[in-house]
Amino acid sequence: MTATPPVRDRRIRAVGDEQKAARRIQILRAAKTVFAEHGFQAATMSAVARAAGLSYGAVYWYFGSKDALFHALIDLEDGELRAAIAAAVASVPPDDPERLLTSAVEATFRFFEADRDAVQLIFRDCYSLGGKFEDHLFRIRESYVDDIEAFLAAARARGALVDAPARVAAFSIAALIGQLAHRRLSIDDGLDAAVVAEFTVHLVLDGLRPR
Repeated sequence: MTATPPVRDRRIRAVGDEQKAARRIQILRAAKTVFAEHGFQAATMSAVARAAGLSYGAVYWYFGSKDALFHALIDLEDGELRAAIAAAVASVPPDDPERLLTSAVEATFRFFEADRDAVQLIFRDCYSLGGKFEDHLFRIRESYVDDIEAFLAAARARGALVDAPARVAAFSIAALIGQLAHRRLSIDDGLDAAVVAEFTVHLVLDGLRPR
């Protein structure tokens, strides 16, 4: 028997673009709470609707499936992390690669710490579900490697770093930052994010500075 599709709430279609964007974020915030509490498999669209204070049909009007909702949540977290990094490096002079990288790494650590449940959820469920979710996370990681590679190229052009294999160096840095950030979600090392960021950057750059 073919399942009856959810009834779409036509009232949602009448709101303006700004209200639509706000409603979409409202649903994603609720989804983050529900997914973090129950995990992807056990979470339901009806639970998300209840958490958002909306009808079941309204949630389906914005996100046609639980998969689509989870993909959108991954993108939301990615966008918010990028915004946090951009804000952290905005006031750093572009000719100071050490401060730029330190500020970016510290912002990453602080973002993970401020949203532990959601970040753990995304890592855990993307890897456990595999397939398109793991591919999505892989594409996001690669975009961060792209950013680090561009940073290394700019620093090398100013003579601040040696001419190392750019992609390998960028991937190594991204992997180190990601592993440390992930580890600090579950293990309290008693260190502030700024201390860990400074150590990480010194560890990385000491192998890349001209001798």
